[in-house]
Amino acid sequence: MAYTPMMQQYLQVKSEYQDAFLFFRLGDFYEMFFDDALKASQLLEITLTSRDGGQADRIPMCGVPYHSAAGYIDQLIARGHKVAICEQMEDAKQKKGMVRREVVRLITPGTHTDGKGLDSGSNMFLGAAEETASGYSLAYADVSTGEAAARHIFGGAKALIEEARSLRLRELVVSDQLSLLLSGMDQELILSEEPGADAPAGDERVAGCPKELHGSILLLLSYINRTQKQTLPHIQPFRHIETDRLLSIDFHSKRNLELTEPIRGGGRSGTLLWLLDETATAMGSRKLRQWLQQPLAERGPIEARQRMTAAFITEFFTRDAVTDLLKEVYDLERLSGKISFGSANGRDLAQLRNSLLKVPAIIGELTGSDSDVLRAFGAELDPCEEAAELLTAISEDPPLSPKDGGVIRDGYSERLDEYRYASRNGKDWIAQLEAAERQRTGIKSLKIGYNRVFGYYIEVTKSNLHLADLERYERKQTLANAERFITPELKEKETLILTAEEESLALEYELFSGIREQAKRFIPRIQTLASRLSELDVFISFASVAEKYRFTKPSFHDGTAISIKEGRHPVVEKMLNRQGYVPNDCEMPEDRNMLLITGPNMSGKSTYMRQIALTVIMAQTGSYVPTASACLPVTDQIFTRIGAADDLTSGQSTFMVEMMESRYAITHATDRSLLLFDEIGRGTSTYDGMALAQAMIEYVHEEIGANTLFSTHYHELTALSESLDRLANIHASAMEQSGKVVFLHKMKQGPADKSYGIHVAELAELPAPIIQRAHELLREFESDRKKDIQQEPAQLSLFDDGGAQSEAAEAIRNARIPEMTPLEALQLLNELQQKLNS
Repeated sequence: MAYTPMMQQYLQVKSEYQDAFLFFRLGDFYEMFFDDALKASQLLEITLTSRDGGQADRIPMCGVPYHSAAGYIDQLIARGHKVAICEQMEDAKQKKGMVRREVVRLITPGTHTDGKGLDSGSNMFLGAAEETASGYSLAYADVSTGEAAARHIFGGAKALIEEARSLRLRELVVSDQLSLLLSGMDQELILSEEPGADAPAGDERVAGCPKELHGSILLLLSYINRTQKQTLPHIQPFRHIETDRLLSIDFHSKRNLELTEPIRGGGRSGTLLWLLDETATAMGSRKLRQWLQQPLAERGPIEARQRMTAAFITEFFTRDAVTDLLKEVYDLERLSGKISFGSANGRDLAQLRNSLLKVPAIIGELTGSDSDVLRAFGAELDPCEEAAELLTAISEDPPLSPKDGGVIRDGYSERLDEYRYASRNGKDWIAQLEAAERQRTGIKSLKIGYNRVFGYYIEVTKSNLHLADLERYERKQTLANAERFITPELKEKETLILTAEEESLALEYELFSGIREQAKRFIPRIQTLASRLSELDVFISFASVAEKYRFTKPSFHDGTAISIKEGRHPVVEKMLNRQGYVPNDCEMPEDRNMLLITGPNMSGKSTYMRQIALTVIMAQTGSYVPTASACLPVTDQIFTRIGAADDLTSGQSTFMVEMMESRYAITHATDRSLLLFDEIGRGTSTYDGMALAQAMIEYVHEEIGANTLFSTHYHELTALSESLDRLANIHASAMEQSGKVVFLHKMKQGPADKSYGIHVAELAELPAPIIQRAHELLREFESDRKKDIQQEPAQLSLFDDGGAQSEAAEAIRNARIPEMTPLEALQLLNELQQKLNS
């Protein structure tokens, strides 16, 4: 027994979209059937029903109203699913038999552009990757804004995954083979397979990138075209990300430093972005996030940004005026995206027009300032007058739907004005007729109404029927408590009114669609303007934050030395509301560029390390920095190994994560990098950990030469300053007061004298018996150690009988055993044995 024709049509469409929920339009509902219905009813918590499909068993079915489908689509996309929208392509009233249906768009996590969950301050990147001879090419685009970029990933699949995490890709498009490789490496990354690129190889959006990146770009464009069922003109030419021109910060370091997302919890409170973002527009907020994710690594462009920040600090009246104007500028990038999709409504076009009309005033404020830098910036802005002029056709306060009328202003179209006059005049005539009939009949409750079935009618309650002019009135409908009538003149006016209104709505929608289509040709210019306005917004934010938090302008030099006076951690300081934050210097000259940091836990070692990294990142975005002064090199990469965390998704322990992050840093760092290592080796035994920590310090010192901050609780390592000429000891100071530890949070020269571990445990309010027992054991351990030290001379005196034995004893006394490599220790032992046997 065959399925019904409608179910056969459904199954044929569904066969092409097996990995998506198929929203199949039936009248006023999107219906789902079979497994889609079973899954959707649970995920969306909607009623599961069934229908006859021509088989013995009824088919599971559920549905959602088409006018409220957006919320349900949001829920499915948020869970990582795809939704195929299948619409009726013919008017069911004019078509005999079954109407034709087609999928008009496939909505995926990376192409969802109009959901309520869309974050205005973040990009929603869709990526595509392809394997190359030296790694992977990665292209990514924000379909909602049109921003697009591509770069090469050197290394294996792990490096590709890390970059996908760093960019917060909503979805990654790959070949089926690459999908198999990546699917087991990251359970959270949504992978989609694309059989091959069918985008034109001559696409001009590819031209600015090296050929080795073209494969991933074309794959991405092919996926966008296939899922959106159209070519989107707002997707911009792909920008080649040249990694040597940017400060590289790996995913783990971005997370450890909490640049845009906190390590624990959602939102952005407690991040550097949270501190710096005082932008007036959504475009500016996204631009700031991008700059923090990818700071510059070239002195010239950095200093150019600094000049803009400095200009707005000086020109504060201009800054305030431009800020007020920017607050009235809507998200030009996402409005351009809506126009490109053909989904922009009247309010979107009105917002675009109103935004463009603010640009001349912004230009005027900039070009009228006393700053050469601001005048030059203002002179480069394109006000897009033609686009603004086109959009003056849109009314001041258009309705949400362009099909409801009122979206085109009066005076734009003579024909539309004639229809509107007829419609409005007719309605005025209806109101006058109602008043006249009430007066003539004396029926105060008489009214003239309208419905789609009967049109206009005169309604008289049954208690007043004896007063009605039944000779003129023609009965149309009987109700429980009233009678409805029409008259020849009312019917004549009804035809005029309804015809005019219908013609008016049709013409108005036609005019609106034409204006929206014409607006597409201005998209590239609007996008360029949007990018420049977003930069302007960020510079103003930098200036405002610098003024509010007492930041200073850093200077740069061509060497590698770091000099920071009275540096602060800006986020911690803001959280403390400036109360009690202790500033610290950081001096790392080229011949002493490794700092070994000791001191008790909770004394501020990690905060100190982070604030140095954040100062470098802020400086290389063009921002001022939280210091009294700062003279910095241009850093090429930042690597951090801070904090402890298991990677449960890959089954890796804290110590394994620590070692893998350390390996990545050491194998990629250069002498122009900044390395931050916090408590390396604490995840294993004391001797293992200390050996690893020392070996890493020696390797960085001898083989890499990077600026390095290395904190440790192994006080024995402080002796390395005697053998490693570029290593200096500093410590986070603390003091005992009435038997309690007091953290001074001040970094001082030299190693720490105590660890204060039990004091910290006491601050954490461990039970008193544990603290007391710990003190007892510590005294025992220290006593045993002193006995061992006192016994050493007696043991050595066995050899002290002159000659070779005396020389051997002296050699052992003078040997710096903690500083020796295993090979050097064996060599010394061999020499001593030869002396004693001679």
